[in-house]
Amino acid sequence: MADLNRLQSEAQEIQEFLEITMSDNPQEVIERGNELQVYMARTGKMLADAKYILNEQKKQETMDVVREFIIDQKLSAKVQNALIDGLCKDAQYLVDWIERLNAACTHQLDWCRSVNSKNKEEMRLNNLGKDFN
Repeated sequence: MADLNRLQSEAQEIQEFLEITMSDNPQEVIERGNELQVYMARTGKMLADAKYILNEQKKQETMDVVREFIIDQKLSAKVQNALIDGLCKDAQYLVDWIERLNAACTHQLDWCRSVNSKNKEEMRLNNLGKDFN
């Protein structure tokens, strides 16, 4: 399983790829679709790893909060949860980011399919027009 820093680096790479504007060149559409499928699978695994890291951090932070504050301070459950969420904010940010990257891959793959369908239809219409000339 990847660690937090590796997941952040990989998420940044995928983010940069997803920010590239695609042309409607059929070959580019196919190549991008192929890469998006890989990134979609990868972000799924990254998301699972990030959630695992977040849950582990929350578990550890909960134990630390219990030891440090609850016994002496009698903090409410709401305050305890807010404190733990604040302590785990970086891992939660990563989970949220990777979740959005995965969704972006899905949407861009749908866009590739649409552009590819458009290109096929244009080719069909162009060939149909030649038959009538």
